[in-house]
Amino acid sequence: MTAPQPIHSLPESVNLYDSDYLRWLAETAERLRSGQFDQIDVLNLAEELDDMGRSEKRAVESNLEVLLRHLLKYRYQGDRRLNSWRFTILEHRDRIAKAFRDSSSLRPYFASIYADCYTTARHKAAVETGLPLETFPEQVPFTPELVLDPDFLPDDSDG
Repeated sequence: MTAPQPIHSLPESVNLYDSDYLRWLAETAERLRSGQFDQIDVLNLAEELDDMGRSEKRAVESNLEVLLRHLLKYRYQGDRRLNSWRFTILEHRDRIAKAFRDSSSLRPYFASIYADCYTTARHKAAVETGLPLETFPEQVPFTPELVLDPDFLPDDSDG
């Protein structure tokens, strides 16, 4: 005789989440599509959705820091400008633009982290270039609009 299952037992997918993440994803997606909501590992699914949001935010933050750092290097090391810097500037602008296109709600987040990202980029630019931190202004010398403008590159008169 089979023992009755406890009323509050966890779905098998909870264990699957820890043992085979890819299979857990596939099964969860299929259960969602087929309306088997009572078979979904809700707690882990909610955690994964939260993680996805944090990941999108981290990507915007990382791309903005790299972009600002390279704009600073481009502006304050005019004699050492490299095409690879221009490529990096273009690449990270493109990544941010794609993130905004996919999730317009990231725009306010971008605005809210802009100054903090600049502070980080400023410190990293000083370390990377070997220039004194004071070389780079404490306040962001570029507006968010300029930073995202695909045609903008700072020159010696920009700061």
